[in-house]
Amino acid sequence: MTKLPYALYRAAQLRELDRLAIDYYGISGNTLMGAAGQALFDEIRRSFPRARSLAFLCGGGNNGGDGYVTARLARQAGFTVELHHLVDPGELQGEARHACDEAIAAGVSMINYDGQALDGFDLIVDALLGTGLNAPVEGVWREAIEAINAAATPVIAADIPSGLHADNGRVMGAAVRADVTVCFVGLKRGMFTAAGPDHCGKLRLATLGLPHEVYKHLPACAERLDYEAVRPLLVRRARNSHKGDFGHLLVIGGDHGMSGAVRLAAEAAARCGAGLVSVATRAVHVAAITAVRPELMCHGVEQASELAPLLRRATVVVIGPGLGQQGWGRALLSRVLDCALPLVVDADALNLLAVQPYFHDKWVLTPHPGEAARLLGCTADEVQQERFSSAASIAASYGGVVVLKGAGSVVEALGGAPAVCDAGNPGMASGGMGDLLGGVIGALIAQGLGLEQAARAGVTLHAEAADRAAAEGERGLLASDLLSPLRSLCNP
Repeated sequence: MTKLPYALYRAAQLRELDRLAIDYYGISGNTLMGAAGQALFDEIRRSFPRARSLAFLCGGGNNGGDGYVTARLARQAGFTVELHHLVDPGELQGEARHACDEAIAAGVSMINYDGQALDGFDLIVDALLGTGLNAPVEGVWREAIEAINAAATPVIAADIPSGLHADNGRVMGAAVRADVTVCFVGLKRGMFTAAGPDHCGKLRLATLGLPHEVYKHLPACAERLDYEAVRPLLVRRARNSHKGDFGHLLVIGGDHGMSGAVRLAAEAAARCGAGLVSVATRAVHVAAITAVRPELMCHGVEQASELAPLLRRATVVVIGPGLGQQGWGRALLSRVLDCALPLVVDADALNLLAVQPYFHDKWVLTPHPGEAARLLGCTADEVQQERFSSAASIAASYGGVVVLKGAGSVVEALGGAPAVCDAGNPGMASGGMGDLLGGVIGALIAQGLGLEQAARAGVTLHAEAADRAAAEGERGLLASDLLSPLRSLCNP
């Protein structure tokens, strides 16, 4: 097992890595399968040390073969093993047939799976379906997955939870919910977004002894983001720094009744180190915002023309939190689109952009799936089914950098590999979280990061802060709870 790397791959790329290992480096398929089975067995003993009775569910092909190897190793180590196969052993071919024959020879109990419940075991091992799945799971295969999920038993998955699409994280009709997944050769990008995090549980990677040179043949298709990856961007400040060195952020929004959104964005920007933060909002909100956060320079703006002096002083603009979609919000957005400043565009500004599309190469767009659907003219479900390609489509149509929010937020800038954040938790499904993110990204741009760097770092800091703030529980997590950990994370 190795520490999780940052490189993510499509299923086809991983098959190519297997081929390269076999054809160019002389590693046989049986050796790879044996290493996979050993890695899975080692993780069973590591993660489930009290488990003694194991139920294996094995399909055909390499994923089933990995299961047969693991079952043999467990049987030889004295575990009680019951293997349920969904493909007749006589129909197996190649390495999988060899692994099955060895399991039978070792005395592994074989049972044809025909819908029985999986009760009475300490652990279930999922080796049904691998990364080649491209059609909905049906028939006895779906019954087996549903039986695994229905059992009140921990589950470990071989390579990927059966039924999960390796490239996009979509559930193909039904998917195993694993407690631990042992991923072989490389990490699949679908494990980190959409339904992937819910179904994979704790992730482990086993490279199966592939030499490092194999990976040089094939560039990763995406990059995993975590706090350690972005920490180098948070450089220590010089002792003789002054506020002018760290930018002047202008946050625009807060139509009638929505002052909280613009305040959250502005306060997040201040906590993340922007030198100066101004707020342009409805005049009625100015006194209240200033009273609770006097460090913010709050301006009442009723006409778009009143933005002119504020834009002249700003170095970056965040627009959208609480902006609304009425005449006031439309006028302010139209004025901002005429300026040459880098922008962070969120919330209602995105909804207005969907109505009247505009292309800009100096902005970061931060849609959630519903806003992304409006930008693309499709449904939120369609966005969720193809999160990577949806983010890329928005970037192609509107320009700049796109942050597609949600479980496994995707950061896309055309011309490079996308990134996906593996921090965050369901407690973030509450009002104001997106407003906060806009302020974080804007603050990082104000301090000199490029748009893509700021988007990647901002998404990661935001998610990591939420994980730290959720130490007392995810339910009831408020956006403002993230402000204190955000400040800490910005000062590594």
